[in-house]
Amino acid sequence: MTNTNAKPRQQAEPVVDRKQLQIVARERAFEELEEAAYANDEKTSRLREARLAREMKERLKAAAARAVSKSAKKKA
Repeated sequence: MTNTNAKPRQQAEPVVDRKQLQIVARERAFEELEEAAYANDEKTSRLREARLAREMKERLKAAAARAVSKSAKKKA
């Protein structure tokens, strides 16, 4: 009885092995895409924080300059 199933099994095993390899490769590709997207999100967050900090510093500097110029006008 095992001999009757041996040939179809031998034919099916390479097909199943190829499918399993394809599934593993697809999963690996998705993991790489997710890692790249995560890294991109992290970089975007860092850049956004740096930009906001720079803008805040510029605003504070401009406000300080306005305060100095107003106080200079009052003294004059």
